[in-house]
Amino acid sequence: MNMDGKIQKQMTQQTEKKQSGLQPYITKMLPAIKAALPSVITPERFSRIVTTAISSNPKLGQCTPNSFLGAMMQAAQLGVEPNTPLGQAYLIPYMNHGKLECQFQLGYKGLIDLAYRSGEISTIQAQIVYENDEFEYSFGLEPTLKHIPARGDRGASTHVYAVYRKKDGGYGYEAMSMDEVRKHASKYSKSYGNGPWKTNFEEMAKKTVLKRLLKLAPLRSDFQRSLSADESIKTEILPDMYEAEDVTEYEVVEDAQQDTGTVTVDGSTGEIIDGQQAL
Repeated sequence: MNMDGKIQKQMTQQTEKKQSGLQPYITKMLPAIKAALPSVITPERFSRIVTTAISSNPKLGQCTPNSFLGAMMQAAQLGVEPNTPLGQAYLIPYMNHGKLECQFQLGYKGLIDLAYRSGEISTIQAQIVYENDEFEYSFGLEPTLKHIPARGDRGASTHVYAVYRKKDGGYGYEAMSMDEVRKHASKYSKSYGNGPWKTNFEEMAKKTVLKRLLKLAPLRSDFQRSLSADESIKTEILPDMYEAEDVTEYEVVEDAQQDTGTVTVDGSTGEIIDGQQAL
């Protein structure tokens, strides 16, 4: 075996060792996972997704077991798949209180999925506006929103907006300039400037305006509770993870991309950036 082969073997063994450290905990949690998951996701599939996430981002395997299980259970109870090309949610390693812990984050597509599942929404979307588009909006007693994308070169992005319409006919929208998004993110997001904010800024801009809109939307309290799970670290495992304390005090571990051979994974977020993965 040549030197490259030996190095690869050592890296594989180290990854497997890290996986085996959390695997018993995952296996032990299967009954609770089964009880929490919606029928569209089997416990076996969810377990494979979580195990694959550890393989794709080895730092997850170094997180404290309780924080990893807490993030995993939040994903299970919300019925979202973490760290897959669906972009519903992410399990993210962060240095928290001096130790590596796992944070749960909802993705832009996860927010939309949860909104539809509330049963109250008929349409919801977020769009990027570019400088050559026709775009205008106003608030007040007679709010208006008009967006006509330009044909051909649309130019640089200038705004982002989100809109929903309820089944009872009610609607709402929120719009922000990209400068407002950056200011908001730098103030409220500890990970601003790293991870998906660098690799997929427009998707994070959509999430920002969508979350801002949905916080004020007249939707049932169980949906609003699901929003509170975003960007949280919980180390208690409870029947209702909403009741567990968020112990987040974090900073980004690293800002790097890891090529796993089949997919490219953001080293900070665990997000799959491109490629497909068999699960």
